[in-house]
Parts: sequence; C-alpha cells; structure tokens
Amino acid sequence: MNLRQLEILRAIVRYNTTVAAGQALGLSQPAVSNALKTMEEQVGFALFQRVNNRIYPTAETKILLADAESIFEIHKRLESRIKDLRDNRAGQLRVVATPPLGYGVITKSIREIQIRRPRVRTFFDVRRYEEIIEIIETNQAELGFIMGFAEHPGIRSEIMFEGEMICVMQPDHPLTNNTTVTPHDLLKHRFIALEHGTKLGVALRHAFDEAGVDLNFAVEVRYGLTACVLADAGVGVAVVDPLTASSAGRFSLVSRPFTPRIPVAASVVWAENRSLTRLAHTFLNEVRIHLQEQAV
Repeated sequence: MNLRQLEILRAIVRYNTTVAAGQALGLSQPAVSNALKTMEEQVGFALFQRVNNRIYPTAETKILLADAESIFEIHKRLESRIKDLRDNRAGQLRVVATPPLGYGVITKSIREIQIRRPRVRTFFDVRRYEEIIEIIETNQAELGFIMGFAEHPGIRSEIMFEGEMICVMQPDHPLTNNTTVTPHDLLKHRFIALEHGTKLGVALRHAFDEAGVDLNFAVEVRYGLTACVLADAGVGVAVVDPLTASSAGRFSLVSRPFTPRIPVAASVVWAENRSLTRLAHTFLNEVRIHLQEQAV
C-alpha cells in the first residue's frame, strides 16, 4: 500500500463517504471507490463495513491508520524541508576566507544570512591562501574568498572587489597632513610591514623597489589586521588592503592613499566540478551587497 492509497484511506475515514473524500482530495467518487477496491484486494481483507449505504472502518483499518500516522508526519516534515530548501530557509553552507575578507564582509554576510534564514547552518573558517585552495579542491568547503587569486587548475573564480592598498595611522600622526603617502615618506617613520612570503607583502616590496626605496621596517607581520592593531596602538604606520582597513573600523585609524599604487582584488573561488547550491548563490549576493557598500 503506497502513500497515496493511505491518504485516500484516511480521507474516507475522516469524511465518512467516498464522495466527500474525493472532494477533499480532488478525485472523483468512482476513482475513490476503485482505489478502495484495489486496497482491499491488496491487503486481503475488508477495510470497511457497509451498512445502509454508509461505510464504517473496520478494526483492522483503524490499526493501519494509527500506524500510518508516523508516515504522514515524516512526509509532512519532508515537504516542509523541501519548501525550506526551495526558499533557502534551511540547508548547510561551508565557507572559508583569508583574513582581509573573513574578518569583514564575510562575517557581515553570515550575520545577514542568519537573521533572514535562521535555520541555515553555516560552517566558517579563516585560513591562509594556500589552505583555502586545498580546501576548495577537496570539496571541504563550497565557497572560498581570497585576495589576489591566481588561476589554478580545477578552480573557478569571480572577481568581486577591486581597489588599492592604503596607508593607515593614528589620527594625530604627522602623515595625516599628506594627501598621499609614498615609500620616501615612510622612511621617516616606524613602518609595520607585511610578511615577505605573503602576496600583499610581495606587492608592497615591489612598490618600494619601483620607487627606488629600501623597505625598512620596525615590525613585520603576516596579516593586515595585525598591522592595523599595531598601528592603532601607536607602534607605527602600515600599508594594508582597503577591506582589512574597513574591517578594522573599531580602531581610531585614519587612512591616506598610497603611491605607487598597489592594486588589489578580492575573488570568490569554487571547485570547477561542483555546481553551486541555490543557498551559495544567495550568500554570494549578500557578499556582493556588502562589497558594493565598501566601494562607495
């Protein structure tokens, strides 16, 4: 006996007649009667007693329907889950990001998803560039957000933000009098440099080479957010990407354009052999909104 037959059986018991059951289910009375006949042939015993043109469920039918209620409940939950998935109100989202994105726009986007779709479970981690590439390659996460993505076999990407690195400092720092900051300007002040092994660190050193200035630093750090923390503490000035500077908004830092210009781009990456879920596309739209606000 399949689920549709059980629905017909339950409707007949609930409405007492095959006519009323048919109306409730959108079926004709003959269709309901034929279905009832088929069910009785399948189970091998009568499901209803017929008295004066009325039908009454047998004890066996009541037992069957009592046991079937759990099936209807499971089916109801399944339909509800399908609706939630269709409307992106439920599901799982696995996201990884490098610090410039992970501590700013991605956390804001996760917050919005959780507010609007509280039944969505999000798995989120902040990792290094190389680790994110490996995580995406091995399908441990659906979306990765990184700065300075270089083409990689088996990985698709989309540039979501483009900007230029900026110099950050305390509000009373002498460099706030500059309209722009150059490597020559930084020679006179304690400088917090980004680690040489990082993509942004390499780009920063290239800019110093282009200006014909040796990069002398007081402190070297791996992440731009660490540089912002130190700059806010008065350790020195730093040159970081604009997304990191934005995520460090809780500090009292001010910024100035840095020349020679160092272009930076933020990208989302995903496995080429994996189709993005509707929930992932919804999340990407949230990220785009926050990045557009950042660009204003």
